[in-house]
Amino acid sequence: MVETAALLDIARLVVGTTILSYASYTDIKTRRASNMLWVIMGSVGTILLVIQYLTIGFDNIFYLIFIPIMIVLMYVFFQLRLIFGGADAKAMMALAILVPLEPSIFEFPLLRSFMPFSWVILSNSVLLFLLIPVSLLIFNIARRNIEFPYCLLGYKLSVEKAKERFVWPLEKIVGGKRKFSYMPKEFDVENDLETFEKNGIMEIWVTPKIPFMIPLLAGFLCSFILGDLLFHLMNLII
Repeated sequence: MVETAALLDIARLVVGTTILSYASYTDIKTRRASNMLWVIMGSVGTILLVIQYLTIGFDNIFYLIFIPIMIVLMYVFFQLRLIFGGADAKAMMALAILVPLEPSIFEFPLLRSFMPFSWVILSNSVLLFLLIPVSLLIFNIARRNIEFPYCLLGYKLSVEKAKERFVWPLEKIVGGKRKFSYMPKEFDVENDLETFEKNGIMEIWVTPKIPFMIPLLAGFLCSFILGDLLFHLMNLII
């Protein structure tokens, strides 16, 4: 018979996977994720914590203090633009409530850690996100478009197609010359694209607006199955 603790963690896994999957889908389609998703996740997380407290208790209640710490930290990260999307920050806040403690489902996760589990999810998501430049480099090598640092951050696209897709220009016009620009100040880059057309530039380097929700979903699943990748990677290096 599956123990109560494992059942609660399975419920957290199912809820987190379902909500993050739907959020990833809507983020890809519209670059939006409903706030109601995070209200539901946080509410379910609170209910599961109450059930755990009333049934089996907590092995180490100390980790619960990281719930408000992570919520405040994600707010600060968002204000500093270390997390660009508001939905990403809210998702991490809700995850801090849903899974504040390291889960234990049979033999998983494989790599145990002393870090708060919401932090493990975030660090794993960031590590997976860092694989994107490698993929872009391989893509650009195949197309023989090797120009650093552009080839690590994006790909070439016509200005006309850029208007129809979720991309940011990796270039801007400064003093009549094309300059590297990684992140625009404004989400809407329509004016920037029109500037390229006015200057007779028909093809530019762009970076895809890849929703962080996708690596967050992957990081969530990875954390439940493999565990804290960053912690064990650092142990191997040290």
